[in-house]
This record gives sequence, structure tokens and C-alpha cells, in this order.
Amino acid sequence: MIKPSEGDIRRRPQEKREKGPTGLPRFLDRFKGKKICVVGDIIADVFIFGKPYRLSREAPVVVIKYEKSSIYPGSAGNTINNLAALGAKVYPIGFVGGDSIGWKLMDFFSATKTIDTGGIIRVSGDTVTKTRILAGDTHVSKQQVIRIDKDDGRRHTAKEKALLMDKLAAICPHVDAVVVSDYGHGAVHPGVMEYMKILANDKIVVGDSRYGLKKYAGFTMITPNESEAYALAGLKESDPIEEVGRKVLSAMHLSALLVTRGNRGMTLFLKDGAVHHIPISGKDDVTDVTGAGDTVCATVALSLASGAGFLDASRIANYAAGIVVMKRGTATVTIPELKKSIENGGVI
Repeated sequence: MIKPSEGDIRRRPQEKREKGPTGLPRFLDRFKGKKICVVGDIIADVFIFGKPYRLSREAPVVVIKYEKSSIYPGSAGNTINNLAALGAKVYPIGFVGGDSIGWKLMDFFSATKTIDTGGIIRVSGDTVTKTRILAGDTHVSKQQVIRIDKDDGRRHTAKEKALLMDKLAAICPHVDAVVVSDYGHGAVHPGVMEYMKILANDKIVVGDSRYGLKKYAGFTMITPNESEAYALAGLKESDPIEEVGRKVLSAMHLSALLVTRGNRGMTLFLKDGAVHHIPISGKDDVTDVTGAGDTVCATVALSLASGAGFLDASRIANYAAGIVVMKRGTATVTIPELKKSIENGGVI
């Protein structure tokens, strides 16, 4: 478990941004050892790779010959993994099942020395799993052909929720920032949200959620994708993106809103009315977008905790996203990759 530090780390004011990418690497040099708590839904991303070799006689479908499989932490687990890959000391808080997949996730985290697993709670039942089957010939990139989600719908007990709150109370006062990663599987319950809103008065609290974004009012920053942001604002996607930012910031009392926009990059809205359009980093012909939003949220939070202002933190996250979308599966980014991308204008 985390040890108390020398007093709480308060949210610092926005720093003045240096012009150009030359100022960004200095923040990367501060990543190592920053303490980040991630509370949310830890799931397993399973990838099964195979080679199509004939049509089935049973149905008009391709038969895929199994080659290999891999298991990675997904959703909040991917956020945890990204932070660890960038050198942060990570304190995950969430649930995993008592099944073999849950044990594999725990083994994965335990093997990474900068991840403290003391906040992960083992519960009965199966771990939520997303299984992706990818197929392709030997010398071509394999493409996802189907995804199978496994969720037994189990609800966490009052005792389990209380234990999670105890973990939050023990860990959060002593970290540099908190990431809330909500994929709708029950870890981020109303008690967590109330605690986070209070915590955001003193700490950097960044939220990433597929559902119920209105509940994140009062956070430091949220990082929805474009469709989520439009839905949150109650606008049509034909409406100007600037109107989305104005409506969301005024209604939710955020310090910043970062909207990820696919091949159009990102748009950052600040509570003082400033709007920053950040062009896409790297190529727009992506390989795989799986988990890219987790990378953005993780990198933004870590950059803010390392002294970056909202714009610099968003620019760093944009470079990180440009790297992971060119990788296959649930991917992470490293500091050397980030530095190279920044130096080369998005090319690694």
C-alpha cells in the first residue's frame, strides 16, 4: 500500500506554455515516479490470432486456423498499463474476478514493479472479458473479424463497495493525480463520484467515461471522444464543435475539456473561453484504435501531474495517441517513443 507523503499535493495553477514542441520534453523528464491513482473497471482484453484457410461446410463463413493468443489489461487496466510504461508509480483501485483470467491480470500487474496491486479487490465470479479474433495471411496485417464480450452482469455487494471506498481514502490523499476510468461495469459507483468531486478541489482528477458523463461535473478535466461530447452537450454532430465546448464547460464546471476527434486531432476547451484545435499527430491511416482513449487520458493526467498546463498536456497526449494507433491491439507508449515523435513532428 502507498505510504503517506510529505503533505497533500495541491492542484497547481496553469503554467505558461512554451511555444513550439521544444518545451514539451521537459515534462516527460518529470514523469518517472509520479504517483497516479486509477480507479475504474479493470477488464481483460484477449486477442486470438489466426489464418483463414477455407470455407466452412457448416455455414457460409471462413474457417480460421488458430495461431496464438494474448491477454492484456483492458479499459482501466489499459490506463494503468500506459501510466506504468511512461514511468509513473501507479495505484490501481478496482475489481477483478476470482477466475483464471483475473489471476492472469494480477500476475501481469505484479510483474511490473511500478504498479502497486494493493488496491485491487478480488471478487467471486468471472472477470469481464473482451475477446477479439484477428485473421490474416502470414505476411499481412491481421484484421479484427469479430469481438466477443463476456460479462456475467454481477453487481458488487455493499461490502465490496465499502472496501473500495476504504482503498480510495487510504491512497488518494497521497498521489499526484487521479484518473477515473468508467466503462460501466460498476466500479465507479455514486460513492466514488461524490468522493472524486470533493477530491478535485485539491487534486488533479481526470475522467474518462463511456456512460453518464454528466456525473463528472466538477472534475479537473474529462476526455470524451467527439460523439460522446456531442451527446453530452445535447447537440447534433453537424453543429460547430466550439458550441459543444461552451455548453459542456458552462454546465459542468470543469477546468478543461479535451475532445478527441479521430483523424481531425483534438480540440481543447478551457474555462477562460480559450479553444485550441490540435492537429492529428502522425498518419491518418491508423492500424488499430483499441485503447487509444485510455492512452490519452493516462498521458494527460501524468503530464498535468508533472507540471504541464492543459494545452501542453493535451499536445503530449496527442503525440501519444498518434503512436498507439499505429500499433496492434491494446498498446502502450514509452518516453523514448514520445520524445522521438515530438522531435520529428509526429513521426517515429
